[in-house]
Amino acid sequence: MRTSSAARPPRAALSGPPRRPRPPRPDWSGAARGPLPALALFAAVRLAGILAVILINAFAGRPLVRNLAHSWDSRWYLHIATHGYGHLVWITPQGTVQTDWAFFPLYPLLVRALVTASPLTSGRAALLIAWTAAGVAAYGIHLIGRHLYGRAVATALVALWAALPQAVELTIAYTESLFAALAAWSLYCVLKGRWLWAGSLAAAAGLARPSGFAVAFAVCLTAGHQVLRRRGRVPARLWAGAAVAPLGWLGYVLWVGGRTGDVLGGYFAVQSAWESRFDFGAGSLRFLRVLLLYGGGVVYPAALLIVAAALLLFALLCLDRAPLPLVLFAGVLVLLVIGGSGSFSSKSRFLLPAFPLLIPMAHALTRTWWRRRSRAVVVYGALTLTSLLFGTYVTAVAHSPL
Repeated sequence: MRTSSAARPPRAALSGPPRRPRPPRPDWSGAARGPLPALALFAAVRLAGILAVILINAFAGRPLVRNLAHSWDSRWYLHIATHGYGHLVWITPQGTVQTDWAFFPLYPLLVRALVTASPLTSGRAALLIAWTAAGVAAYGIHLIGRHLYGRAVATALVALWAALPQAVELTIAYTESLFAALAAWSLYCVLKGRWLWAGSLAAAAGLARPSGFAVAFAVCLTAGHQVLRRRGRVPARLWAGAAVAPLGWLGYVLWVGGRTGDVLGGYFAVQSAWESRFDFGAGSLRFLRVLLLYGGGVVYPAALLIVAAALLLFALLCLDRAPLPLVLFAGVLVLLVIGGSGSFSSKSRFLLPAFPLLIPMAHALTRTWWRRRSRAVVVYGALTLTSLLFGTYVTAVAHSPL
């Protein structure tokens, strides 16, 4: 028998007094805080690498940072920054004439600008630019990882990049850090659909290194894929970005050709004098044969292991169905390393900007971190120690080309 026609209160009201609403949790994934742990870890690992080199130099009685600023190709870049092109020639024991036109202009141009605007010497300016570019590259890599896979994988991606065996070359006066920064930000702009920025940064990357066209290749083919996918209904900025992307690399190659008197072939003749040409892997096979027959100390077997690991990681990257621009960029760099001639000890350096290869490892390290944190710490600690020891050895002890 009903005693009232009034509606019953909701069940939640019968359980007691209303609960005080919880304050919203702070969003630690914001852009202001998200990259800080990754960048701090990156800076700590690379600073440890610099300190290790300084300690070895101090122990050997050498200038503390001279081999960071004046190693191998660094001398050519600093000479170009001071005197311009066409003033430095090296004749090899075999009689081959090597000229400074083999070195792309963006890095020495930045060094010269910084020296002009500050009291820094060319060596210190070169190091400051390289270190700053390494940090900018790490930030761009973090943005790509976070955009695609979340903050945890992005942090692991940056951490792994800092702990690569050849990562010491991010902290010497070389172009790898500058090229990696321009490549990472260009690829990030492609993923975000900012085509004019992507093309402009790709053009700048083409002025930084001979392999800079890998960025333009990734931008242009991804743009072409978008055109086919959308049946031509794409914004004008996509066409503009794709048109601008290869201009840096093409412009310098044609300029060198004009200086040598052979517009189309002059640059490639200059590179051939440095034994740098695409021979479809013949040079790599010869190196492998010599290494197996006679051995090669520490540096050359390590370079072979790094190249072999890059091939495996590229296969895993493709199986992971990574975005097209990342696959294209990494694939071109791997192809150049496998199919190009030249000193095999430098090939690991050429792979340093190919950060997309680390995406499968970043996924694995992130899963291990959530399941067995201690194991992840041990694995990353071992990678970091290997990086510091190998980097110090090749920079301050070994005399093989970097």
